[in-house]
Amino acid sequence: MRIYPAIDLRGGKCVRLRQGDYQQETVFGADPAAMAQRWVAEGAQVLHIVDLDGAREGRPINGDSVRAIVQASGVPCQLGGGLRSEEHIREALSWGVKRVVIGTKALQSPAWLEEISKKFPGRIVLGIDAKDGQVATHGWLDVSATSALELAMQLSRLPLAALVYTDIGRDGMLQGANVDAMAEMCAATPLPVIASGGVTTLDDVRRLAVLPLEACIVGRALYEGRLELKQILAICEESKKLTPDP
Repeated sequence: MRIYPAIDLRGGKCVRLRQGDYQQETVFGADPAAMAQRWVAEGAQVLHIVDLDGAREGRPINGDSVRAIVQASGVPCQLGGGLRSEEHIREALSWGVKRVVIGTKALQSPAWLEEISKKFPGRIVLGIDAKDGQVATHGWLDVSATSALELAMQLSRLPLAALVYTDIGRDGMLQGANVDAMAEMCAATPLPVIASGGVTTLDDVRRLAVLPLEACIVGRALYEGRLELKQILAICEESKKLTPDP
């Protein structure tokens, strides 16, 4: 299981929200590129970037910050937030990110996702954000009647790079990861699954590391010093040693 430190951008700053609520924002740094360098210095090999302004507005916004992060970090980055057209995807990829995360538009138009995943094979990550198991869209402002597991199963046949599954109820709340939900998602889809939301303790990391996850995104717990990236990475490395080869 790889670890993606999260860098959430709003107004060019590095912030964290609670449960995706734009009214519950904490600013953790005015220089996202410096934050990216910090995580890489501590061992990060990949980074997860979210354009919160873009998610809200439905178009890419924090391009300057994303480019700065990519250039400063020197590691593969994936970007989500407001990417809802082929033009948006091309723009985001031109900033240097390796993969882009598509959420809202995937639910709105599965046929479009199929087309775009074939145009950009291995570069598109399906983002499923869920509250109580139901898919949330438009920067988490709307909750649909679609089941997260059903959506994952429907779209698993596409040439997607991975699936990011975020439990909104846990995100930014420091209440622990929803390990059961992540296990259900791993069982529901053959796509590589990236867990997101609520990772707070080393025990959370240990419980997730034994699942067949590709990776885990960690945010607020790192920024508040509740977890140290080196400790998390050590747990993942130890778990890899204990896992038998298939």
